[in-house]
Amino acid sequence: MPGSQERILRRRITSVQSTKKITRAMELIAATRVAKAQRRAQEARPYAERITNVIEDLAAAGAQVDHPLLEASEQTRRVGYLVITSDRGLAGPYNSSVIRAAEKEITTRRAKGMDYSLILIGRKAADYFRFRNYSIDHSFTGISDTPNYEDARKVANVVAEEFISRHVDEVLLIYMEFISLGTQRVAVRRFLPLIDMSTIAASGQAETRAAFEFEPTPEGVLEALLPRYVESRLFSALLDAAASEHANRQRAMKAATDNAEDLITTLTRQMNRARQDAITTEIMEIVGGAEALREASSSQEEPSSATSKI
Repeated sequence: MPGSQERILRRRITSVQSTKKITRAMELIAATRVAKAQRRAQEARPYAERITNVIEDLAAAGAQVDHPLLEASEQTRRVGYLVITSDRGLAGPYNSSVIRAAEKEITTRRAKGMDYSLILIGRKAADYFRFRNYSIDHSFTGISDTPNYEDARKVANVVAEEFISRHVDEVLLIYMEFISLGTQRVAVRRFLPLIDMSTIAASGQAETRAAFEFEPTPEGVLEALLPRYVESRLFSALLDAAASEHANRQRAMKAATDNAEDLITTLTRQMNRARQDAITTEIMEIVGGAEALREASSSQEEPSSATSKI
């Protein structure tokens, strides 16, 4: 029995060691990918900042257009939820945190009598909401790991069409915002309609740059720029989400590797204890056998000595 327990523990240790190698490799891969994703997110920020500055310049120059992306509905009857998750798991609380935030928003709005429309990025969100019988209008997979601008443009066009056609009156963007390598947080932000240009102009954010001249007209430039602005916002969110996913996966795999090491230590101690028990049992059996032989030998010698005296 002690020997069989030792064999079982040895097999478990071998299995945990194999798992540890896998989690360690995944940790290193995630560390490499998070560095690349972080660099891509930083490289995309100047474009997003520049296009925002141009829109502020146009607003300060008095540009006013009746663009559908700027029109807010008088009454919000249906809200679109653009949820960004990953296609793969093993990323700690990354997917569950975003999905929980989206479900909370849906429940809150539905309690106020608003309907919902789901536009999902990532297989995890699609699987979750489909399993719970939510109605999914659009689902995109295969772009969350390494998103590019064409992916953002494709999704942004679908979202803009949903809003312009008044299938939804408002769009909320829900994703994991990348703050630093050790800090990420769930962000819930209004994606559409865009902020009113009169609000920017009244705030005076771009007064120092309002002396630019725009051709053909500020309104024409603004009307052509607004769809690009939507795309850049979504692309920035996708890059943040990708960096957050890899950071969460790196931490999860490191925790798994550390847990494997602790488990190997525990199992090794149990195996050593089982081996000691087996050795002790064998020694006791040997001592018991020797004692039995000695007693048997003594019992045979006593009758023979009695016979010789007679």
